[in-house]
This record gives sequence, structure tokens and C-alpha cells, in this order.
Amino acid sequence: MTDTAHGAAHTAAAFRKEYGTPPTGIWAAPGRVNLIGEHTDYNAGFVMPLALPHATLTAATPRTDGLLRLTSDGAPGGTVELRLDDLRRTPDAGWAAYPAGVAWALREAGHRIGGADLYFTSTVPLGAGLSSSAALEVATALALDDLYGLGLPRPELARLAQRAENAFVGVPCGIMDQTAAACCTAGHALFLDTRDLTHRHVPFDLAAAGLRLLVVDTRVRHQLGDGAYAERRAGCERGARALGVRALRDLPVALLPEALAKLADDPVVRDLVRHVVTENDRVERAVAHLDAGRPRAIGPVLTAGHASLRDDFKVSCPELDLAVEVAGAAGALGARMTGGGFGGSALVLVEEAAAEPVTEALRTAFAAAGHTPPRIFPAVPGAGARRLTP
Repeated sequence: MTDTAHGAAHTAAAFRKEYGTPPTGIWAAPGRVNLIGEHTDYNAGFVMPLALPHATLTAATPRTDGLLRLTSDGAPGGTVELRLDDLRRTPDAGWAAYPAGVAWALREAGHRIGGADLYFTSTVPLGAGLSSSAALEVATALALDDLYGLGLPRPELARLAQRAENAFVGVPCGIMDQTAAACCTAGHALFLDTRDLTHRHVPFDLAAAGLRLLVVDTRVRHQLGDGAYAERRAGCERGARALGVRALRDLPVALLPEALAKLADDPVVRDLVRHVVTENDRVERAVAHLDAGRPRAIGPVLTAGHASLRDDFKVSCPELDLAVEVAGAAGALGARMTGGGFGGSALVLVEEAAAEPVTEALRTAFAAAGHTPPRIFPAVPGAGARRLTP
């Protein structure tokens, strides 16, 4: 039995135990790592995530009484019961706000859905910058879409999941994580234009090139709802207004020196602008390298991206910086933090033969610094959201 099949069987059994009946179906949505393109999505820019094999599963069945019942095997407190007609944002609502927000967003958009019983299991590490929240949202969206025969396209499901997180949960995230969960395909990275959601699947078979991409979960748990993320988004928007562009995506890298000179009196916004514009350029360069069959060439692009996130956007932390520094010194081709920052995970691109020595160097360095031991595992591009059972 595959891990996915085992997870589906476990989730179905847990649903039956909790609700007393078998589920109508089981749906899955993956976590993700973002290869390159950080904090560009809410600036209408470019990103290139890939789905992980780690996923959130939901077993679900419809109800006719307008009641939403939500249970997670990873959350304390038991089943949360909500009435669809009473859904509204509640501060500190916890994990249930994410699936409840999806139901709210579907109804707000005019889609006729009724109640449902949902049971969630997940292998996506929480707080690791691997987008466990988007996996939860998209798994819910896909389940409700199927249960009520809505037939919504995947990009629209992603937009509704983003709206749930923005307007219901209260995190002003961009669209990347939800689109990655909804639209990625196995063996590929997703080159996504977040302005119009046009995308292209870029082959990403590192094993064939003798390479490996490692995820280094620092176990420093980040919280994007604590205000720091919103402050940076607001700063980017101030920069776009000051420069007279619709979004920072519209500022070509060739005009960056002139733009930075205009922002000399606001160094915080100036640095945010520099990161976003150069990061969009890094995404396009990484795509060009992969299209040309030069996967090793993306290593320096990753490392440059981390320096920009650390120095200009200021969203790194000592553990992430240590991971990138040690990996580079141990022979990695490139490394950077991934995700929103303030903790979470780093990505490390290595030759296959260097994977074990780099991993050992990271474990040794974290121990010497007195940090919690990192969780290190390979990132293999997995499938996007899907129904697992007929």
C-alpha cells in the first residue's frame, strides 16, 4: 500500500469513527516549497513553487441541515460545529477558521453549497513555511466543489481559498500557495504569473541530473498573522504608489537604480522594492536555466535570493541564515529560505553525492549553536490537489 493509499484508508477510518458513517470521498492537497519568487505574489509578480508529497487529506460527506462539522486529528478540542448562515470572522478561531473560511468564501461568491462533515489528517509540517494552511484550504475547497457539483476551475478554487485566508482568517497572503496546492503536477515546478494566474509546468527532474533538493525545516515556527507580513505588504504598496506603477511587478529591473533613487528618503520601502524587483528577475533567470537544461545554474540564483530576503526584506532568522551559510560552506550549489519567513524552512540544492555530507554538516552546526535539531528531507515534486477515492 502506498503512503497516499495508507493515508486515505486511515482518514476514512477516522471519519467513520467520528461521524458514524463512511465518507462520500477523500480529497488531498499538498504542501509546497517555493523554489524561487518570495514575497512577489502579492506584488503581481512571478513565482515558481513545486508541490511536496506531504499533503492534507479530508474525508467528507454532505449534510442537508446547513451545519458544518470540522474535525482534525492534529488539533485539540474535538469537533468544531458551525452553522453556514452564521459564518463570520472570529479572532483566535484557530485551525477551523481555514476550512470555515473556504465555505464562507464559496457562499459569498454565490456558489450554492450546503453543510458537510469533514475530517482532516495531514503530513504537512505545521509552521515550517511549507504552506500547511493553503493545503487545508484547497483540500476543503476541492471537497466542497465535488460534493456540490460546482465544477470550478482549479485557479478559481485557488482564488477562493486565498480570499478565505485574506478576508476570513485575516492573513493578507498572496495567491501563490493556494495555486501551487491546486495546480502543481508531479515532476514539475510551476512557473506562475500571479497577476492573471497563467502558468506553465517546468520539468524539474533533479535526480536525472544527479542533483537533490533538500528541505531544512529549522523547527522555528512562524506566524504570518502577527503583523510583520502585513507591514511588508503595505510597504510594497507604498513603494508602488510612490513610483507610479500599478504593482512592483511593473517596474523593470533595468529601471531599478532610478527607482531606488526616488525612494532615498524612505530606506525601508526602498529596500522592499529592491527585493521584489530583483526577485522577479531571479525567477525569470531560474526558469531560463531550467528550460535550457542547466539545473546547476540555479544554485547561485537561490543564494542571491536568500541574501535579498535577509538584507532587504528582513524576514530571515538566525537558524535560516545558519542553514544557508553552512550548506554553502559544505559544498551546496545554492541555498535559501523558502516561505514567508520569520522561521520555517530553507532549501538546499546539492549534488547527489554531497547530500549526506551537507546534511551532517547542518546537523552538527545546529547542535553546536544550541538550536533545535532540524528536520531534513528531500523535496520531490509531487502531485497537486486531487480526489483520492471514487
